[in-house]
Amino acid sequence: QPQRAGPPGLGPGLPSHDELGVVRPAPDAHVSSREPMKPHAAKPFRHSVRVYWEDTDAGGIVFYANYLKFFERARTEWLRSLGVEQHVLRARTGAMFIVSDAALRYRSPARLDDLLDVTVDVLDAARATLRIGQQALRGGELLADGEIRIACVDTPSLRPRRFPHEILQHIA
Repeated sequence: QPQRAGPPGLGPGLPSHDELGVVRPAPDAHVSSREPMKPHAAKPFRHSVRVYWEDTDAGGIVFYANYLKFFERARTEWLRSLGVEQHVLRARTGAMFIVSDAALRYRSPARLDDLLDVTVDVLDAARATLRIGQQALRGGELLADGEIRIACVDTPSLRPRRFPHEILQHIA
């Protein structure tokens, strides 16, 4: 069960990575093994999400599947905050990201008008996959947490491919 959250840096043309806690690898560093890379610890990325009527079920609590939507939004905003626009990356490199596995644990319900913080943390990375831990919190209370496996695929074929170099260099 994931308990950590925070982003390593990703993406080309970013502002100072140092303020995000990103450690850049040496210029001659490269990924050549199938061993997972262990990302460095970084300050958690947090994205705020307000709970609307459309997010709740008949009981007035957040419908369980909507946590996956909240997690997706947080991952997208995390990438965007680091200068990665997914449509630009796809057009430039032919790579896109898909969810290949998701596991969530629900601990306490969120309700209408709650303001949630949704976190993102890369737990480990391989050449074509990332294992990301995510949490939904209200104040300091953990409401849901999960692990999401993201795969990098070639857009036309949807076959696995390596992450573009500019992304891997910021994860390692």
